[in-house]
Amino acid sequence: MSKYAPLTGYLSSSGMEYIPITFSQVEEVIGDKLPRSAFEYRPWWSNNPSNHVNAEAWLSAGYKASEVDMSERKLVFRKALAGELAVKRNKQIGKDQGASPYSRIYGALKGTVSIAPGVDLTLPTGEKWNAQQ
Repeated sequence: MSKYAPLTGYLSSSGMEYIPITFSQVEEVIGDKLPRSAFEYRPWWSNNPSNHVNAEAWLSAGYKASEVDMSERKLVFRKALAGELAVKRNKQIGKDQGASPYSRIYGALKGTVSIAPGVDLTLPTGEKWNAQQ
């Protein structure tokens, strides 16, 4: 049984659309301390069930983590809209059925690199290469 199973039960039985909660309240629900990464890294609260057993806990209850405020140590569990969780599960099924391992990381860095206006990437860098050696 997962450490986060009590969170699944708590969310499932709430019947609420939005559940504002602090990190310490999550600890009370699970009856254990959250890992340090939950307090330091925003991705710990992502809604990716294939990477995080904690995310599987709220997703299986039909909720998504949102409005995560790392400095205030709080978030909102929001009832997932129809179809939001089905898309995630279908992607996971595709992965399990032999999808390319590169399909999971394709585009993972999209948006992380930007090129300053006016920079021409086709111009030489000033580095000289001697291909005749």
